[in-house]
Amino acid sequence: MLILANGTFNAGTFCGQESVQAVFGLLGIVVTAIKVAIPIILIIFGMLDMGKAVTSGKDDEIKKQLMAFIRRAIAAVLVFFVPSIVGLILQTVNSAVTAEDICGYDQCVQKVTGVAGKCSAK
Repeated sequence: MLILANGTFNAGTFCGQESVQAVFGLLGIVVTAIKVAIPIILIIFGMLDMGKAVTSGKDDEIKKQLMAFIRRAIAAVLVFFVPSIVGLILQTVNSAVTAEDICGYDQCVQKVTGVAGKCSAK
């Protein structure tokens, strides 16, 4: 697999390869699974811990578990938005890519994020 041709990177050639598309497709599935599963798991565990604290009847334990639940909820929100932040970074990189490479680059981004790029209509 030649990534560099004549000393320059060609996103169209690189992202057009079936093996690269397969890897990026798998990466997209993993990102989506993480984006959905981890926040749900964090909130469920937080609710379970909070329920245990409430049934114990100790005020200090309830306050402690409430703070832990808030931290887990914040972590869940951050995990949910990490793919969006990565997408923003990819869009920034996309603005720096030369015009002839944009369509090839969009193939890579679309496989990972599931968002259609500028060249998907062509």
